[in-house]
This record gives sequence, structure tokens and C-alpha cells, in this order.
Amino acid sequence: MTKRQLFGTDGIRGVANQYPMTAELAVRLGQAVAHHFRGQYENSRKPFGQRTRIVIGKDTRVSGYMFESSLAAGITSMGADVQLVGPLPTPGISFLTTGMRADAGIVISASHNPYQDNGIKLFGADGFKLPDEEELAIEELILGDNPPRPATDQVGKATRIDDATGRYVVFLKNTFPRHLTLEGLRVVVDCANGAAYKVAPSVLRELGAEVFTMGVTPDGFNINQECGSLHPLATARRVRETRADIGITLDGDADRVKLIDEKGEIVDGDGILALCAIHQKERGQLQQDTLVTTVMSNVGLEVALKRHGINLVRTAVGDRYVVEEMRKSGYNLGGEQSGHLIFLDHSTSGDGLLAALQVLAIMQHRQKPLSELSTVMTPFPQILVNVDVREKPPLEQLDGFQKLVTEIEGKLDTEGRVVARYSGTESKARIMVEGPDDQTVKTYADELGRELRTLIGA
Repeated sequence: MTKRQLFGTDGIRGVANQYPMTAELAVRLGQAVAHHFRGQYENSRKPFGQRTRIVIGKDTRVSGYMFESSLAAGITSMGADVQLVGPLPTPGISFLTTGMRADAGIVISASHNPYQDNGIKLFGADGFKLPDEEELAIEELILGDNPPRPATDQVGKATRIDDATGRYVVFLKNTFPRHLTLEGLRVVVDCANGAAYKVAPSVLRELGAEVFTMGVTPDGFNINQECGSLHPLATARRVRETRADIGITLDGDADRVKLIDEKGEIVDGDGILALCAIHQKERGQLQQDTLVTTVMSNVGLEVALKRHGINLVRTAVGDRYVVEEMRKSGYNLGGEQSGHLIFLDHSTSGDGLLAALQVLAIMQHRQKPLSELSTVMTPFPQILVNVDVREKPPLEQLDGFQKLVTEIEGKLDTEGRVVARYSGTESKARIMVEGPDDQTVKTYADELGRELRTLIGA
């Protein structure tokens, strides 16, 4: 496949107002998306006269206004209509794209990154992220010649959808079992000053919970700042202070989650997947008795699943690759250790709040605290080291680094493993080491990190 210049593993991302995340490129992207999906429409059998429609949503970054306007200008200039929904979680845009029968959805967000960054990711009419081939086709349009523009009377319109938040709230509540409520539960929810700052408290309260909020005062600059799923210890403290039953920590666009049990202990994506997979297996709801995750998930997850007769399939890192494997093979549950969790029976993308509701339903169904339910998995000692890099040559071509990886894997033998990869959204390399004890994995991870910094460190 042709090397991609703009799209990474999760759309286009970078520092706002610096290439490629500029208003000018956003206009070009809007034109390319409209042209691409308008072509699909013209080759389809939709009702005559129905125009191509594209939904645009965003998180709470100050630069979101700039990209929202630029994308809308590009799309409408190519004869397609825009539906603006404002700040809404990424999975909410996926839901609305299908629910409103739009031709595509666009999310303006850099997820868990600080406010200086922003990103743009695309959904198809089916609510799934676009495959690599379609992203490449759109990229070629952006970087190529301007596509032909329609006549003035064919220019598109932009309208605002005022009830988008309410529609998504109703959808989320409908994923919670009708015979259960959250009455009697005390819930802390940290929205990271991001896209879920309205949705999450509303859903939890309307289901009956007593809710304590954090990270619900976005100002355009404080998204993910010492809050949310990247900083769960603040939520853990609040859980203990309020004697809450659970803490929910979301990231800036609310497509990932970490939970806090009533004792203040963190339950990451692997722990949530273990709990939900075992519950679904026992109820005959886990398709093919299989869970899909990535190479980064803890070996302890694999051990826990085996005890319950559940298979584990691993993919490359990135929730899009998890979803692709689920769709290809007919599985309905998957996700990442980072907290991207996909319940394909309910949603087409990772949804942090939806995942939290599934765990709350299990707690209410079994009448057990999260601390007890999460004991189904015992994680192996694991550490992740991030290395800022100036370039990204193939890691397998770095002889000194590969020699060290082989040496360490030989020492770990069957008691651990090493996974090294580049981030798809940042100029970083990520080194994960698992092993028999904390000191061993830290020593090896530090050693690998030093070697990589010597070779390609920024």
C-alpha cells in the first residue's frame, strides 16, 4: 500500500495551527471527504434529490471552533450538507451518523492529548471508522489537484442539531438493562473537561445514581489537564472521600475509560474486559466464546480467560484493528488495555461511558462490589516506557536495540515478554515489558529505553 502522509492509526493528528492540523488543510479535507462520499452517493440508489450529509462533532478544545468552521466550509463548497452537533463524545458521533442516516461522520478531537493538539477522524455511514483504503483515497484527494466544484445553486448548507446530546443520552440509557436501575449507588465521574461533560452526569443521574462530578468545567484549555483517565488517582481520592461505590474516569473524547473500585483501586481496560467477558460467557452472550484485544494486553488477562474457557485473539495496537478483527470473525466483545472497549452488540466504536454502564449493570445484577468482581483477573507485573523520538525507522532495523530485546526475552523465557512499537499519533516509541516481578520489568524497561534514546531519541 502507498505510504500514508497524513493519516495515522486514528485519523490526522498534530499540534493545532501547525501542519498538518491547519485550517487550510481542514478545508481541503472537508472538500475531499465531501467529494469522496458524494461520489459514493451518486453511485448508490438513495432516493432522488437526497443530498449528501455529513455530521461533524468535536470535543472541548479551543481549536475545535477553527476546525469545525474550516471543515464545514470545505464540505459545503463541494455541494454536501453539514450537520453540526457541537461537543459530543466520539462514540456519540458514530451513533448519530447511523441514526441520522448521514453519509459520513467527522470527529474533531485529539482524544487524551493536551489542548494544544487536535485531530480529525472519520466514520462511514455504517458508524465504523474508515478502512485504510478509504483513508488513503481521501488523502490522495487532499494532496492532489482540486476536485471540480459544483455550481453556485448546488452549494451545501450547514445546520446545527440542537438535540444531539439528548439523543445520545437516550441511546446510552437503552443499553442498560430495563429491569435494573442505579438507585442506591454513589458514583464519581471524571469527564476530563472534555466531550462527555454534559452527557455522562445526565445518563448516570437519569438511571438513578447519586453522582459526584469532576472535570465538568471545560474552558477550551483544561481538557485532560490533571484529570480524566490519564490521571485516575484524583478520582480514586474522590471515591474514598465520598465513600462512593465506583469511580468512572473518561478521556477527552470519552472513547476510553478506567474504573475505580470502592476501595480506590484502579481497574484498567484489561480488568474490565475480563469481568465483562466472563459475565457474558456465563450468560451465553459471548460470541464464539472469544475476546479480541491487542498485543499490549496483560498476560494475566489471557490466564484469567483460559480458566473460564474463553479464547483470546490479539491484534495490532489500535481500536480500529480490534474492531476489524471482530467484524471479520463474528466476535462481539473486544478492546484495549488503555480503555478503548467495544461492545459490538450496542455500538460500532469504543465507548467509555457505555462500558462503564455494562460494569454497573453487572454490579447491580450480582449485588457485589467492583473490588470483588475484579478479582477474576490477576495482572502480571508490567511497565510501559515512552521514548520521545526524532524519527521512526523500522525498529527491526535498529540492530543494537533488537539485540537487546532478544537478550532480555531470553532471560524472561516463559515468565514475560517485550513489545516495542511506535505510537500512531505521537512522536514516541512505546516499550512494554512484562515479567515475574516489578523490579525485573523496571530494570529491563529502563535498559531498553536508554538504548532507544541513544539511537533515535529526540
